Amino acid sequence: MNQKQFSEAVSSVTVKDNFWDPVMEVTRTQMIPYQWKALNDELPDIEPSHCIRNFKVAAGLMEAEFDGRVFQDSDVAKWIEAASYSLKWHPDETLEKEIDDTVELIIQSQQPDGYIGTYYSINGLEKRWTNIMRHHELYCAGHMLEAAVAYYNVTGKDKFLQAMIRFIDYIDSVFGPEEGKIHAYPGHEVIEMALMRLYEITKEEKHLRLARYFIDERGKQPCYFENEIETYHNEYPWKDSFFQFHYYQAGAPVREMKEAVGHAVRAVYLYSGMADVARETLDDSLYEACQAMWDSIVERRMYITGSIGASAYGEAFTIDYDLPGDLVYGETCAAVGMVFFAHRMLKLSQRGEYADIMERLLYNGTISGMALDGKSFFYVNPLEVYPKKNEEIQAFRHVKVERQKWFACACCPPNLARLVESVGSYIYTQREDQLFINLFIGSEALVFSGENSVYITLETGYPWNGNVKLVMECESSREWEVALHLPDWCREFELHVDGKSAWYMQREGYLYLRQCWRGRHEISFNMKMEVREVRSNPKVRDNIGKVAVMRGPVVYCLEEEDNGADLHCIEIPSHAQFEETYRPDLLGGVVTIESIGRKMMPEEGSALYLEDGWERYEEKKLLWIPYYSWANREAGEMIVWVRKR
Repeated sequence: MNQKQFSEAVSSVTVKDNFWDPVMEVTRTQMIPYQWKALNDELPDIEPSHCIRNFKVAAGLMEAEFDGRVFQDSDVAKWIEAASYSLKWHPDETLEKEIDDTVELIIQSQQPDGYIGTYYSINGLEKRWTNIMRHHELYCAGHMLEAAVAYYNVTGKDKFLQAMIRFIDYIDSVFGPEEGKIHAYPGHEVIEMALMRLYEITKEEKHLRLARYFIDERGKQPCYFENEIETYHNEYPWKDSFFQFHYYQAGAPVREMKEAVGHAVRAVYLYSGMADVARETLDDSLYEACQAMWDSIVERRMYITGSIGASAYGEAFTIDYDLPGDLVYGETCAAVGMVFFAHRMLKLSQRGEYADIMERLLYNGTISGMALDGKSFFYVNPLEVYPKKNEEIQAFRHVKVERQKWFACACCPPNLARLVESVGSYIYTQREDQLFINLFIGSEALVFSGENSVYITLETGYPWNGNVKLVMECESSREWEVALHLPDWCREFELHVDGKSAWYMQREGYLYLRQCWRGRHEISFNMKMEVREVRSNPKVRDNIGKVAVMRGPVVYCLEEEDNGADLHCIEIPSHAQFEETYRPDLLGGVVTIESIGRKMMPEEGSALYLEDGWERYEEKKLLWIPYYSWANREAGEMIVWVRKR
């Protein structure tokens, strides 16, 4: 790794995209204000958050007991982060003042030694660090640090950042390999990648060292959490589980882990931090561990939508190829975390496979977590629903047929909001003499710097068509490369530079164009976008004999609203013909797909078991819609994987 050149994200990006602009706008105008009201307990029809109230108590502004979840502080941190990103592309004095006032409140709650955390500030500081496994102190610190970094990067205001640096200095005095310190690591990861974001600003070795310590210490035996349980008589909810301490990714040192295990959100947050540390320290063994976790997820433990975490029990990964579409957990937070992991792997090694997964998640398994109007949300993202089963069978109770207004554990909506509002940061990466186009999202950007700066305009009809135009205006004349991501779904394409067929080098999922660029140049990249039928590996038992329909990066589904009930009885023919239509009047404007299928028609009163099977079928016209847009009309059945005859 020490001979590799790493990519950096491009920060000066403005999104101007027909698909993402409306998503970002509804997030800004609906989700962020709605969450602000939730944080302040101003929504009468949902369970109170108590979040802002807890900070007022911790700051001595009112008297009350702590209320809400032990990790409630993280909700306001994610709100600040999402709101900060929205300020970057849409300045808003009122919103900025709300952030400033909230920052002041958080700082007022800060203890003399730098500690920030309402649960122990209210319940007794002497109890700090007695339940690191479950009480989320380092998790809340990580999210708070990410919020401070985001706010500083967008506004230049450093008061929050300086307060968080004080907090990190305190944490550094508590944790580490030195005698007298606690030799532990967070029960819920996130501080690792937060520390690396801080290190990008400060370049202080102690911030990098602490992130690396938390990663290197994790999973050492005997497990720290075992000793903590015994010493403080803490509850251990997973003592009878199969995964035990692997739930916390603490069953083995990170370099010895062979597969993605345990709580899916914790896992991908950890892997993201590992990738950051590996990149900064040129640690080959840590990079190899990241790649092993990537392969485990992408090759054997990921849904077609990019969602991860098959089991409601522990919100966790299970075993290879166990990917049930109806019992799925597929938490929105886990999909968001997987985008973080993919982006960090992309900066480690500029390979198209990482951009492919990032794209798949952005157009499917993440934004499915929010309604088109931004007013309701999915925690769990199923690939098949049958309302009667979901509402009356206990095992399926976690799967909702309709998006919910909010959650007592409200991690997913603000997590999705911070991803959506920062989507511009995922489009481009750059090196000294290379610019990579990872995602085809309409945008403007200034890349490189100084006399070598280049102004970029990216225009596209993605994800509804594969036509991309890249206009570059170069300040100086020099030789460098433009590298265009070639998505894994694309089989045919045309590539022109200034109206002429272009010579390119294809390598690891990118098309490289190297020449001396000066003045204005236009690259035209047109990918043929067709409907595809996708099959699972036969080891995915739930999908045997079934196909999923995709077009470009978008996964499609059948919904009861268009196709009637009993979707599980539908089959599509072996040589199905698909007709694509852009419908500006439907679901905010989508490409729909029509095809012919047939539906099994069992007779009323038929026996439970038959020797000859069903003989009666009805030909049926099917309408497929993008998966992310389901459940935005009437509640009903939905299915992604359909039987193929």
